Amino acid sequence: MYDICPKCQHQRRADDQTDPNTCPACGVIFSKWLKSQLGSSVSEKSVAKQSTNKLAGILPLLANCLLPEEKATNPVVFWSRVALYIGLFIWGWNFILMDFVNNPWQIGNSYMHNINLVFHEAGHVFFRPFGWFMMILGGSLFQIIMPLIVTFTFLIKNSNAFGASVGLWWTGQSFIDLTPYIDDAQIQQLVLLGGHTGADAPGSHDWNNILSEFDMIDRHREVSNFAHNSGILLILLALFWGGFVLYRQFRTLS
Repeated sequence: MYDICPKCQHQRRADDQTDPNTCPACGVIFSKWLKSQLGSSVSEKSVAKQSTNKLAGILPLLANCLLPEEKATNPVVFWSRVALYIGLFIWGWNFILMDFVNNPWQIGNSYMHNINLVFHEAGHVFFRPFGWFMMILGGSLFQIIMPLIVTFTFLIKNSNAFGASVGLWWTGQSFIDLTPYIDDAQIQQLVLLGGHTGADAPGSHDWNNILSEFDMIDRHREVSNFAHNSGILLILLALFWGGFVLYRQFRTLS
């Protein structure tokens, strides 16, 4: 059946008198081997088809979750949301354009920083039972987790996509809010909550401790750039999402 065995690549000689359906070298039966290969191919195609069907079923659910069906929208609610969206749009661009390297005080003196600071400090307390490192990381971590909780609460519990987009905007802003602190990890010149700098009080600077733990203190700029770019991306996604939600609601104004 085969001059060259498809399994071991043995070349059958012209004077070979063995069963043509069997490889004289490895003993594989060609008909059974072929059947197994065809069965495997069918199985793989079946699995691929099932995966495609599952993906096709998940996408509509995801779309319905991110963009719930819009009912008649109250004009007062709608235009209030438009005003909020315009404010977030302008404010978001201001945060995006702030220079966290040369003017870190711009972010630190913003109104949103005071809000984030409350959850940052609460994170230290909340994660204290999980050890020293998690207590240090917990401040920055909880500062990100809190707006995410707001996002998913609006989206899943209230089916309020616009409210969720505001939560996502806050998440992006919170990432940007961390960038001056991360970038200061090496020189430790920012004035901390206690009125001192990290250099004045060794061991008090969260991100100096975090990056030192991973031997990454000299890569503070890479980490801060990552946080900044993540914040920009999330703010832009939030603005696009919120704008599209408002467009859909505009079409259903009562």
